[in-house]
Amino acid sequence: MNKARILVTGGTGYIGSHTTVELINAGYDVVIIDNLSNSNREVLDGIEAITGVRPAFVEADCTDAAALRKLFEDYPGIKGIINFAASKAVGESVQKPILYYRNNLNTLMNLLELMPEFGVKGFVFSSSCTVYGEPDVNPVTEASPIKQATSPYGNTKQISEEVISDFVRSGAPISSIILRYFNPVGAHPSALIGELPNGVPQNLIPYLTQTAIGIRKELSVFGDDYNTPDGSCIRDFINVVDLAKAHVIAVERLIEDKTETPIEIFNLGTGNGVSVLELINTFESATGVKVPHKIVGRREGDIEKVWANPQRANEVLGWKAETPLADTMKSAWKWQLALRERGIM
Repeated sequence: MNKARILVTGGTGYIGSHTTVELINAGYDVVIIDNLSNSNREVLDGIEAITGVRPAFVEADCTDAAALRKLFEDYPGIKGIINFAASKAVGESVQKPILYYRNNLNTLMNLLELMPEFGVKGFVFSSSCTVYGEPDVNPVTEASPIKQATSPYGNTKQISEEVISDFVRSGAPISSIILRYFNPVGAHPSALIGELPNGVPQNLIPYLTQTAIGIRKELSVFGDDYNTPDGSCIRDFINVVDLAKAHVIAVERLIEDKTETPIEIFNLGTGNGVSVLELINTFESATGVKVPHKIVGRREGDIEKVWANPQRANEVLGWKAETPLADTMKSAWKWQLALRERGIM
């Protein structure tokens, strides 16, 4: 028997596709909407190959309120939404702030506005550790101060959280779980889905694996003069499948009315800070493949160091990031090799 119908916005994207797999495996009926701006429809083949189920797919932009309305009319009975539809590169957001504000905020407001009308109760929001800005103390907890964002991308996440909070406080009949991710990396162990941005990758791991396989000349490490043990930025790298599983727990919690308050916030991370140079070393020792890299100047918008205290998610959700970083790096490399085999990359 199928569980509830869930709408996954941005569902052919990196985290969206892995979450769709976990939802289908847990028995949910998934509808995806994606404009394919940073993904492609072949991802649906990968999802189907892993799960045996091809999710319903609507190619449309979530900033288009009429298209969203039509989706809710065509697929009645949606019980929950997981919103991944957002532009997500820190560096690009500094260059193209209006694109980020328009896409990320209009999408969110369109979804929230339609929820009460179509009786959708639960909203899982894909937020980010960027809301903590440059933290005074690591690891950060959910109670750590929200500081001024260091990039338009981070600011869209802060504003989005405020919009959700104001909407719920206004008496809207919805509940929301806000998941603040740290740095999702790796790929599905089957190597049938993974991170495949269109064009030159804006994120570290696809650029790293494309460099390792010879597509890119070398990887740039932005800065080695930070106040960290090796001078490079420190992040909390979390396996994407571990991350996806947290969304299934969150959706279930919302649909079954198990939330303690109308808005709940959880950090999703491993609790370990790893520097960019350490990550490169981990990849090289896990795969035996060298990654040509050079140190360049700092990049605007980057935070020096941030990692999670995931205790609240561990205890309240019963969720834990379990995959060792070396295994995650192996999965990212296996995915890159699979793309080469398929003649894609």
